Amino acid sequence: MTLRNTLPWIVLMAGALVITYTWAPSSGNRELIAPVKRIAASDFKLTDAAGKEVSLSDYKDKVVLLNFWATWCGPCEVEIPWFKEFEQTYKDKGFAVLGVSEDEGGWPTVRAYVEARKMNYRVLLDTDSNKMPSPYKEIQGLPTTFLIDRQGRVAITHTGLVS
Repeated sequence: MTLRNTLPWIVLMAGALVITYTWAPSSGNRELIAPVKRIAASDFKLTDAAGKEVSLSDYKDKVVLLNFWATWCGPCEVEIPWFKEFEQTYKDKGFAVLGVSEDEGGWPTVRAYVEARKMNYRVLLDTDSNKMPSPYKEIQGLPTTFLIDRQGRVAITHTGLVS
């Protein structure tokens, strides 16, 4: 077999791997962790689009849907309308959505994306995930979502498209 004959197969297999990785079944806790078994969510500080420093602890006494995403992530884009609806429906009931972008392009890329999709929840930028505390720096794929209870404990961790 020549390179010319095998190249299409290599491209096809690489594409299949990308699709499988991106749309693979999600992982993480599929059920709420019992309250007595929950661990404290690590606090962190990142900046929002206005340059304001935001901490997870700023959301004390709220249920927080903390979503790690990127503009290039297809499943992340699918989730955005759902998160917008959650924010709109439950923001006055002690619930908040926080999106943490993992884009290397910085705010110029992220800000345009957020504005184009009219994202109504706060978006933060993680420019150096190595500085993030555990478990956030160990994220294995995007999107990854943490549901944090009112006591600041992780109730669910979910990697992949939220269904």
